[in-house]
Amino acid sequence: MSVAGKTVLILGGGFGGIVAASRLRRQLSGEHRVILVEREAAHVFAPSLLWLMIGERTPDAISRPIAALAKRGIEVVRGDIGKIDPARRAVSVNGRELAGDYMIVALGAELAPESVPGLATAGHNFYTLAGAESLRDARLKFNKGRVVVLVSAMPFKCPGAPNEAAMLLEYDCRRRGIRSEVSVDLYTAEPGPMPVAGQAVSTALRQMIESKGIGYHPNHAVTAVDPAQRRILFANGASADFDLLAYIPPHRAPQLVRDAGMCGESGWVPVDRETLATKFPGVFAIGDVAGIMLTAIGKPLPKAGVFAHYEGEVVAHNIVHAITGKGAPQRFTGDGECFLEAGDGRAGFGSGNFYAEPAPQIKLKPPSILMHLGKVFYEKYWLWSRF
Repeated sequence: MSVAGKTVLILGGGFGGIVAASRLRRQLSGEHRVILVEREAAHVFAPSLLWLMIGERTPDAISRPIAALAKRGIEVVRGDIGKIDPARRAVSVNGRELAGDYMIVALGAELAPESVPGLATAGHNFYTLAGAESLRDARLKFNKGRVVVLVSAMPFKCPGAPNEAAMLLEYDCRRRGIRSEVSVDLYTAEPGPMPVAGQAVSTALRQMIESKGIGYHPNHAVTAVDPAQRRILFANGASADFDLLAYIPPHRAPQLVRDAGMCGESGWVPVDRETLATKFPGVFAIGDVAGIMLTAIGKPLPKAGVFAHYEGEVVAHNIVHAITGKGAPQRFTGDGECFLEAGDGRAGFGSGNFYAEPAPQIKLKPPSILMHLGKVFYEKYWLWSRF
């Protein structure tokens, strides 16, 4: 069975959006349209921002032009989305309306450093290309004092990143011969590293961090930063001074998505945890913009590129099934994995099932050269295979 002239509209060119668009285009015949809407000119492989911030990558090495997706038959529309109408599966882009038979919202999380007074001017947001570049340059002018890695609020995407950032910056100080003149501290709003992965993983990761002489300070939610005094103020009454600040800003659902009435009580888009369907027929939300509660532990599914990837595959497959009748529906099972850079050319590896009952079942492999090479390979493979 084939129905002519279906259009799938994908909002966002991150991991989930690109995976969904690529799979749809491969599996649907040419009579069906796959349209990807993206504001930015380039796709940045975000995990590599950690390497860029210590001078091991250049922006060009980890970026690819979004327009290159067109050679795979994906219709790429560059521009700012003016409005989302989920009931009609329509958006306005550059003054014209686009509508689809299906719509996948993959707009990620909006970074909001301005929501913490003083934060944006006091340090470097290494979750952006510009911020990772500015941190890369600032660290070269820094030879003694206190480096602070700061997680300003929860939730945030890529739960391993602050721990990786602290360990990589510590490693960078050692290889530059200034470690004896530098202290490295990680302050976070979390109760521990990657708490959703369970106590055993969290404890092992904290030991990994502290074994490098990095101070770990959980349960510190920032309220303000004083750029002039180089001081961070926390809700628990504590404060911390710094000489170099690398931070993860607060995250929130994009304004467009909030304005469209798509967000629930969590502040994110509620979806069916297996199909990623929203309350709007034919509309799905994947990746960081989606809010999925892990009922077993009462905490949200972490926001991570690996989940966006797998969710994109499931949603694309199910749309193909709905259009063509081929195959059987698939479900997102909550499986995920990630590399954890530890410095010295080594990386750990966490993997498991986050939907497991009575709690997520996650295992953490200790850092090794092999796992670091695995992350390097995946970076190269992603940029080569998708573009």
